[in-house]
Amino acid sequence: MDGDIGALLGPLAGQIGFGVVAGFCTGYALKKLGRATAFTLGLIFILVQVLASLGFVHVDWLRIQAAANPYLSSKGLEGLYKNVLAVLATNLPFAAAFAPGLLVGLQRG
Repeated sequence: MDGDIGALLGPLAGQIGFGVVAGFCTGYALKKLGRATAFTLGLIFILVQVLASLGFVHVDWLRIQAAANPYLSSKGLEGLYKNVLAVLATNLPFAAAFAPGLLVGLQRG
């Protein structure tokens, strides 16, 4: 009887463990990528502002804001999170363990 339970729990524990580790690593990498992206966008913004102040370019910030608003709303960000999680957990039997690992990785990254 104990051998039967061990035979069932062994693969399950392996999948859960791998799901948590894979989720953590993915979340950690996403947070680092997000920081690098924010840094790069900040540098681009500074460059554009310098070029605008020197008169080389004109930026229509109201048009940019109008184009970005749908993506920055709470519904837009929630939809983005759900889409990213769905893509990352596709065909994974350990998705239930992957999601908490992803959240911890995002916090620690």
